[in-house]
This record gives sequence, C-alpha cells and structure tokens, in this order.
Amino acid sequence: MSWAGPEDIFLSTSLASFLDKKLIVLLRDGRKLLGTLCSFDQFANVVLQSACERVIVGDLYCDVPLGLYVIRGENVVLIGELDREKEELPAHMTPVPEAEIRRAEKAEKDARDLKGSMRKRMEFLDFD
Repeated sequence: MSWAGPEDIFLSTSLASFLDKKLIVLLRDGRKLLGTLCSFDQFANVVLQSACERVIVGDLYCDVPLGLYVIRGENVVLIGELDREKEELPAHMTPVPEAEIRRAEKAEKDARDLKGSMRKRMEFLDFD
C-alpha cells in the first residue's frame, strides 16, 4: 500500500472545499450528473447524495433521479460547483418527463446513425 504524497493531499483538500455543496460532474461518456458531494477519496472517486442525471436533447431536458450515487474517479472529466442562487438552465429549455426525453434521445441517435451510414455509402465519390 502506498502513502499519500503531496499531490494527493492537494487533490483531497481541493475536493474538501466542495463537501456538502451541489455539484455537476461530467463523465467520460458525456453524461452530466448533479448532486450533493458527501464523500470522496484520493482517486477522485466521489459519492453524490440526491443525485440525478441531467439529459438534454435540443431544447428539452429531464433530470432523472438516481439517489445516492457512487462515481469511479477514472470516469470523472470535470467537477464543478453549481450556484444555488442562479437559474441553472436558459429560459428556453423545456422540462419533459423521462419517457419523452428517452424517445428524443433515441430519435437523435437514429438520425446520427443514418447520416453516418449515408456518408459511408457516398465515400466512393471522394469529395476531397
């Protein structure tokens, strides 16, 4: 077992300032999680209380509740504090139920897949 070095202590103290504060955590796969930081370790593994996943598709969004959520540090790209005083999303964003946002996500993914398959079929034209 190795002991914490100076760089580990710096990481710990920087996350310690976020304890009991509402955070947004951006993951490697692009998901955005919101919740209150209740624990962490030297590897940036974090535990969020009252966590939810914010799913945004176009002008629609939904906060999918997750409860107590453990995030492995290697999946964390960014951790930032949310200002409780400010509105988190622009006014034009529309909240929708989870079922509707999942349908919108699927439609968006299908459109990307179709565009990609069309591009593959047209490769022989070599537009470059």
